[in-house]
Amino acid sequence: MKAIVIEKYGSTEQLKEKEMQIPEIEDNQVLVELKATSINPIDWKLREGYLKEKVDFEFPIILGWDAAGIVRKTGANVSKFKEGDRVFSRPELTRLGTYAEYAAIDEHVLAHLPEEISYEQAAAVPLAGLTARQCLVDSAGIQEGDKVLIHAGSGGVGHYAIQIAKSFGAYVATTASGKNQEWVEELGVDRFINYKEENFEEVLEDFDIVLDTLGGDIQEKSYSILKEGGRLASIVQPPDQETAEKHGVKAEFVWLEPDGEKLAQLGNLMVKGEMISKVGHTFPLSEEGLREAHRLSESHHAVGKIVIKIK
Repeated sequence: MKAIVIEKYGSTEQLKEKEMQIPEIEDNQVLVELKATSINPIDWKLREGYLKEKVDFEFPIILGWDAAGIVRKTGANVSKFKEGDRVFSRPELTRLGTYAEYAAIDEHVLAHLPEEISYEQAAAVPLAGLTARQCLVDSAGIQEGDKVLIHAGSGGVGHYAIQIAKSFGAYVATTASGKNQEWVEELGVDRFINYKEENFEEVLEDFDIVLDTLGGDIQEKSYSILKEGGRLASIVQPPDQETAEKHGVKAEFVWLEPDGEKLAQLGNLMVKGEMISKVGHTFPLSEEGLREAHRLSESHHAVGKIVIKIK
């Protein structure tokens, strides 16, 4: 099968096309013929070696941890899926990811893909959508009427978080650049903050939840807008617990735990029209396609998700 791999850590030039064996599946896995995958910051962070102490694999490594495709083979213990099923998933982190024509995926992280959702739309969801859901639902315990600030609402995680929060009946504020205001407001945002013209910490107060996708000074300033007992969930850096205690809030770093049932819930939101995937950029499964996609992701200027069309 065709795959884009890295054989050592480094720049985008390490992304190279290689012919690889179709992976063998275990009894609890299915073989998925991939139709699309997508790019997430963890891809290029791992490519550069930033995460090798946390996830250090043997080379060659196939990056990519979003999948949408068709089941082509099932393991002996698989009961929920059969050959020909349309599926999507955020697979477990292994060295054989989804920049490839096939992937072996554990049954418990798979979800059936409704016919109404395209492979490209589906491939954009798993990592970013599940991350948003885990932050808001599992970590922050979002409730109807909560006031929620989502940083970088035009990004991959941000645009899903806005929609998930609105599905719970929350009041949602978000930061983004002015050029993205119109489409972000179309997602249901109640208060848009152009971060180039306004300081969020000066115009917001008494919020219940902050979803931190940026870290650094943004995380530090976010404590001041939370009410006592508020919750901050960060996907970029562990919050300082002394600072959190000083402000009387709960703060947590969220590392995604893949879950097929929770992913299926996001699929249902899409079918009901309560959540859309913003596929802002599409590239082919090729050396140059992946290199361009990584460079765009590293620029932090992508709108929505970056999708790789495989077949």
